[in-house]
Amino acid sequence: MRVTLFDYGAGNLHSLAKALATAPGVEVRVQEDPIRALDTDVLVLPGVGAFGAAAARLAPGREQMRRAVEAGLPCLGICLGMQLMFDTSDEGGGQGLGLFRGRVTKLRSRRVPHIGWNSVEEDTALKSAKLSSVYYAHSFVCRAEEPGVVVGWTTHEEDRFPAAVRRGTVLGVQFHPEKSSAAGVRFVQAFLEEVRT
Repeated sequence: MRVTLFDYGAGNLHSLAKALATAPGVEVRVQEDPIRALDTDVLVLPGVGAFGAAAARLAPGREQMRRAVEAGLPCLGICLGMQLMFDTSDEGGGQGLGLFRGRVTKLRSRRVPHIGWNSVEEDTALKSAKLSSVYYAHSFVCRAEEPGVVVGWTTHEEDRFPAAVRRGTVLGVQFHPEKSSAAGVRFVQAFLEEVRT
C-alpha cells in the first residue's frame, strides 16, 4: 500500500512518516507536487505550518485533489491537514479543499496556543482504535457547519471544537496521533487497515 505525505514545505515530517510506516505492508513517500501526490493509495495531509502558506502550495492542484478525494481516494488530515479539508481560514488567505463545509477560526480561549495532552470526547472516528488522551499543538480550530461529520470533540478552557471529522474514507484530526504515544500510532495503523479493505 502506497501512502503519500503531501509536503507543504514546512516542518519535519519524520515522526509522521515513521508512524505511518509501522503499519504492515505500507510504503511511505513524501511529495511536494499536489498533483503527483495523488498517484497513491492513501493521501496524508500533515500537521505542520500555517494555513495561508499551505493553501498556496496546494493551489496548483487543489481542484484535482478535491475531486480525487471525493471520488474515493482515502485521505487523512492531521492538525493543519484537517484544517485544509475545510473551506477557508482566519489564519491566512487561500482556499482549502472544501471537503467539509465550515471555516477555521482562532481558539476562543485565554491561553493560546493549546499545547499538550487533552481528551477526545464522544470519539467515534475509528471503531478499532478508541482514544482517550492525545497530544494537541494548535491555535486555530475547525468550525464545522455539518454537525454530522464531527466524530470527536475536545474542550480547551471554554471552547469546544471538533477533535475529529469524518466522511467515508476521509478523516481529519485536530490532534497529532504521531506524537500521542502508542495509542496514537495504533490510531494511524487502524485507519490504514480500515481503508485498505
